Amino acid sequence: MSGHSKWANIKRKKGAEDAKRGKVFTRITKEIIVAARMGGGDPNANPRLRNAIQNAKSNNLPKDKVERAIKKGTGELEGVNYEETSYEGYGPGGAAVMVESLTDNKNRTVSDIRNIFSKHGGKLGENGCVDWMFDKKGWIAVKKTDVDEETLMSAALDAGAEDIREEDQNNYEIITSPDAFEDVKAALDEAGIPYENAEVSMLPQTYINLSGKEAEQMYRLMDALDDNDDVQKVYTNADIPEDVIAEMQ
Repeated sequence: MSGHSKWANIKRKKGAEDAKRGKVFTRITKEIIVAARMGGGDPNANPRLRNAIQNAKSNNLPKDKVERAIKKGTGELEGVNYEETSYEGYGPGGAAVMVESLTDNKNRTVSDIRNIFSKHGGKLGENGCVDWMFDKKGWIAVKKTDVDEETLMSAALDAGAEDIREEDQNNYEIITSPDAFEDVKAALDEAGIPYENAEVSMLPQTYINLSGKEAEQMYRLMDALDDNDDVQKVYTNADIPEDVIAEMQ
């Protein structure tokens, strides 16, 4: 698969299961709180909050929970003070791994993350050890059945998208600079083009092909990191074969 990390597709497949456990709601709520705390409670003036609210709507987070999260972020309601932390390390086969978290206890989180890496054949590294292998980009996934390629290209490229390509047999992916991300999303909305996923992400510059035991270990590592309550997002440059993914799910 070209383009975005396969882990993005795996996460989409895991979405329904995560929602049943309330994990999606928890992550979105934390993101809303932090976004409102950092940029204010007005989504029109706070792109990060606006994106978090859109994500909440697409995942059916009740409106009252969104409003409470915003008020917790702005200080109108008492709430937990979450800190943004990031971690970098190596998985099986030397694959690069980046982890973004929101936590109320950094000591607990770093201990948990280190243990997860060690348990699954990886190693937590120093900040900066792998982030140079990734580029910060806007990433939008659109189902091929929802739009023809020419219409998609016209809307996205005119709004400032850097590239449009086939993510897999079912989806197109739109790549933007972080600054153009909101403009491209707005252009898709105006054109009536729905998107499956949209986020500012860390895209690998190159991929490491894994197979056999290393691929299985890598899947388990990513799955364990993704299941941690403090983790918001996980990125990797590992290319895990489709047959291994099918077996592990």
